[in-house]
Parts: sequence; structure tokens; C-alpha cells
Amino acid sequence: MKNPNALRLGVGSSFADDRISPAVELAEKGDIDYLIFECLAERTIARENQTKLKNPEKGYTPRLLERMQAVMPVCIKKNIRIVTNMGAANSVYAARDTRRLAKEMGLGDVSCTIVTGDDVADLLKVNPQLEIMESGEPLESLLPQMVSGNAYLGADMICKALQTDAQVVITGRVADPSLFVAPMMYEWGWSYDDWNKLASATACGHLLECCAQVSGGCFADPGKKEVHDLARLGFPFADIHNNGNFWVSKVEGTGGRVDLATCKEQLIYELHDPYTYITPDCILDITDLEMYQDGVDRVRIEKAKGRARTDTYKVTVGYDDGYMGEGQISFAGPNAVAKAKYASQVVQDRLKDRGFQYSEVRVDLIGMSSLHGNADARIEPYEVRLRLAMRTTSKAAAQAVGFETRALHVNGPSGAGGGSDPVVKEILAVQSVLIPRAMVDKQVQIQRVTS
Repeated sequence: MKNPNALRLGVGSSFADDRISPAVELAEKGDIDYLIFECLAERTIARENQTKLKNPEKGYTPRLLERMQAVMPVCIKKNIRIVTNMGAANSVYAARDTRRLAKEMGLGDVSCTIVTGDDVADLLKVNPQLEIMESGEPLESLLPQMVSGNAYLGADMICKALQTDAQVVITGRVADPSLFVAPMMYEWGWSYDDWNKLASATACGHLLECCAQVSGGCFADPGKKEVHDLARLGFPFADIHNNGNFWVSKVEGTGGRVDLATCKEQLIYELHDPYTYITPDCILDITDLEMYQDGVDRVRIEKAKGRARTDTYKVTVGYDDGYMGEGQISFAGPNAVAKAKYASQVVQDRLKDRGFQYSEVRVDLIGMSSLHGNADARIEPYEVRLRLAMRTTSKAAAQAVGFETRALHVNGPSGAGGGSDPVVKEILAVQSVLIPRAMVDKQVQIQRVTS
């Protein structure tokens, strides 16, 4: 049963293609105040910027409306507010189409407020001197291929959006924990300079942002780390008190587990430096964080520490990086591995003879070497699947990879079969820069969508 003195935040997704039914279950049975959907990976928003260029009315997360259709009826009935970054590259049309869907479903005029301004591509173009974090080179080297530039905004802007009392708040690129920090700031009236409370909120948001990972997903290892009823895994929620202490749990009767092991694994996920986890809201220090098992499927967390936020925003720069061509084919029977290795060299020689050039070549024997490099010579399976993937600036060269691999059916070693259709992918890469916060804050807007 929910503590009346606690704010309860439920999480409905951790990436664009996450499951939907557990979010509905959480809204129906979790007694939550907010349902938060986190759906943007690093490349996702760059991809949606490309979509928006082709269709100005698209560019939000493709499954936005499917999720909203599933959860809006119960959220409106129970007065559960929805916060999400599914606006991606087009929050305006995400809100418009959400409102339109609500009316079509007979739910009435559902209020939506959006946060915009994370798109800083124009600012990047006039600041080519900014340093790329991964390489140290100037941003100028990426500008000709740049597709998008989006800053990780913080909880302060989302908090302002919540002040409009909208049923649904939609953002573009924001830091994942900030989606959770904002409702705590808004409901408890926390100062944006109360570093320890912001740290606690950030720790909570970091635990919840990957959703099912904290309730047993990506944790189960049969015979070693058992997870009850994984097929019916429940999504987690957190109860937060005004002093910043919080509890992580899940709906009673759902599958999964919430305990010290699942929470600790998720806590250190993508954290890099436990003393200095930098977010737009604060710098989180978890070195003295305390966790306690506080009942079945319930963990108490306290004593997160925080320091002042930096004066910059991190910006993800998406850019075109050529093409990847891929082909796959299987070999079976005696000497299958040797045949597959021979076939890979044959394909590479034929591509070279045709005059194609590749900046990167990857040869995988799936199930043997695709994850850990060279295959163990002691292992001789009866069947193996060869995968060839090659990076190039030429689309024709990329197409040729799959063509020559498939041609091995009758032009290669014996025992080949099950060749895949040629695959060509445009490579959308990302790197990062830091931009002065003051530049970005000037263009961030909170907008109530009424049409």
C-alpha cells in the first residue's frame, strides 16, 4: 500500500521498442502519481531528425501513439500525469497527434505541454571551434556530415512544464534521470540548488531509467541468478519522500525481483565515475550511498551526495558516416569452420578484384567469434554461420558485399546454404561536444499545445 506522504513515480519504458503491457499494468495497479516514458538512445534522436526532414509532421518516437493509446484511458481516469521524451525531434507534432488521438478515443481535450530548444544544430554551425569529446578534434571536421545536434536539457525545464498542470508533458532530448527529477522538484518544491536532494532524485532516476533492468530484466541467468516469472516481468516504481530518501519496488504479483542485487547492478550501469556522475542537474556522488532490503521486492536507498552542476550542456552530434554492407551464409557438415573462413577470403578477394575499397572489414563466425574475437581452435561445430560486414563511403560497394556473399551458394566452398538477402545500411554515427549552458537556455521554450 502506498504511503500517503510519498510521491510515487512509475516507469513505462526504457527505450523506443520497450514492452507496453507492463506499463498499463503499472498504471492500473501501481497506485502511481506519474508514469514516465524514457525512449531516446544516443542515435535515436539523430534518426528521428532524418525522419523529420522527409516529413515535417513526423520525427517523434514511432510508437508514441501506440503507447498513448494503451495508457491514456487509465491515466486520465486515475489522474496519473505522463512525462516523456518521446517528442524526440518533433515535440510539437507529438503533442498535436497525442491530443488528436485522445479526442478520437473519446477521452476529451487532453492538455499537453512541450519543452523545446534542445535542437542546437544552428548554434553548433556557428561554433566550429568546439572540441569533440571523443577525439579532441574541432567540431568543424564533422559539420559537413552533421545531421543533428541535441543538448541534454535538465529537470528545471521539465519542472516549468509541469507547472502548467498539463496531463501530458513531452520533451525532446533531456538527460534520462531528469525526467524523474522534475516531478520530485515540482511536487516537493525543492530548490534547484539543493544539491543533496537533487543527487537523491538523480540516483532514483538513474535506477528507474532502464525500467525492467532494475526489476530483473538483463539480470536473469538460469541456475545462477534466478528471476521469478520473467515472462510476466513487472516494471518498477519508486516512492520518494520530501527528505530525498526513496524506495524502489514493483507491483505485487508481477514477475521479476527487486532486491539489492538488481539495484546494485543497475546503479553502476553507465555510471563511469561513481564519485562524479555528471548530469545537467547536479554532479552525483554514490560513494557513500546506502541500500537496504526493506521487505520483499522493496529496496530503500539513502545518503546520495551531490555537487554543483557544470556550466555546460553535453550535446550529441549525429552525422552521416557512410554505408555498411552485410551478407550472411551458413556452412554445415565436416570441416564447416574451415570452409567458412575460406569463403570469407574468397569474397574479399572478389570485391578487391571489382575495385571496391572498404575502411573496415568484419568477419564473424556467429556463435564462435562474433563476440570474443578469434574462434577457439578446439571447437569444431557441425555448422557455422558466416557474417561479413564492411564499411565504405560507396553505396555500390556496400551492396556488393551481400551480393558476393550470397553468390557463394554456387561459387564458393561446398556445404553453403541459407544465404541472406544483401543488406545495406546508412551509418548514423554520434559524437559529443560541450556547449555553454547560457547559450542553450536562451532558446529553451515551454509551450502549451492547444491545436
